[in-house]
Amino acid sequence: MFIKSKRVYVGDRFIPCIIEIEKDKIMNISAYSDCKVDRDYGDQRIVPGFIDIHTHGAYGFDTNNADENGLKNWQKRLTEEGVTSFLPTTVTASKDKLLKALKNVANVKKENYSGAHIVGIHLEGPYIDKKYHGAQPINAVVKPTIEEFQEYQDAANGLIKIITLAVEHDPNYMLTKYCSDNHVAVSIGHSSATLEQVTFAVANGAKSVTHTFNGMSPFNHRENGVVGAALRCDSLYSEIICDCNHVTSEAINLFFRSKGKEKAIMITDSLMCKGYKPGEIFHFSDLEVKIHSDGSAHLVKEGNFAGSTLKMNVGLKNLVEKALIPFDVALQSCTLNPAKLLKIDDRVGSLVVGYDADIVVLGDDYSIIETYCKGIPQLGTQ
Repeated sequence: MFIKSKRVYVGDRFIPCIIEIEKDKIMNISAYSDCKVDRDYGDQRIVPGFIDIHTHGAYGFDTNNADENGLKNWQKRLTEEGVTSFLPTTVTASKDKLLKALKNVANVKKENYSGAHIVGIHLEGPYIDKKYHGAQPINAVVKPTIEEFQEYQDAANGLIKIITLAVEHDPNYMLTKYCSDNHVAVSIGHSSATLEQVTFAVANGAKSVTHTFNGMSPFNHRENGVVGAALRCDSLYSEIICDCNHVTSEAINLFFRSKGKEKAIMITDSLMCKGYKPGEIFHFSDLEVKIHSDGSAHLVKEGNFAGSTLKMNVGLKNLVEKALIPFDVALQSCTLNPAKLLKIDDRVGSLVVGYDADIVVLGDDYSIIETYCKGIPQLGTQ
């Protein structure tokens, strides 16, 4: 298959190109010409597929549900927002419930179902701080142990690639070191850690910060907290929810100024209520969640944020048009940077010959015209 556009994002800029796709790979990228191709996208932007490393669900499905059909439907519909790879993300729950959820993701992954690719699992909780538990059930929070994590990883068939961990509760950073040694990225989140504790966690292998600003000790000019560590530590990747509800556009701008082009990662942190109208109420991890008019999701009883209904293409638009982040920096935060954290940037995250043909055709209004997952068109009007 040959596709072309006058704006293809190659080498950090848009140039006219023809992309040749064979099976699931990009086989050739060549100079633009008037020759006939299978699909001519004119002046539409062609960019790498988006990667969402922190997303709990959508369309009535939550990862903790352990529902095979719900996961498959979500997987298929993620392409509507340009996502080609993702990590289904759990929340704190009982061991039995988490084991079932992890096994469900592993089983669906084995089937190689169509739609966005499951490239791993993000285990968010149960090893979090009770003060900063957020929308996660506090009664299921437990102390981390290597033995229990191994049970989870066995159930997941080795798919856990990121774990959100309150590192201040990890004795001698034992689980942090174990995960680092076994190719699982430790992301500091739902944490009351001090800057010093985060620094030692990084020294013991921690790689990232989970949804920066949310669910963590805040920044103060005398006590810098996890937020201060995220902004100060150049080696840390840092997630940020870009719905402009969890974090203001001004704070997002300051975040990107601090993290730069290489370490910022846009996430949706979307819940099962994504795809539904404001006012509807859902049961999320034994808690009631309601969608507000701005698209944010809140706990009905407590009123605090529970997650988002954000779509990745809308997040990209928010970054560029509301937070005034340069397009190349914004794009890298949802393509190459998450791929680097997951150590899969040798095959996804960029439009490069030999890489997976994970491609998005993006309208000037940030609508998704077409999504290719390993060369297979998933959505489009042409």
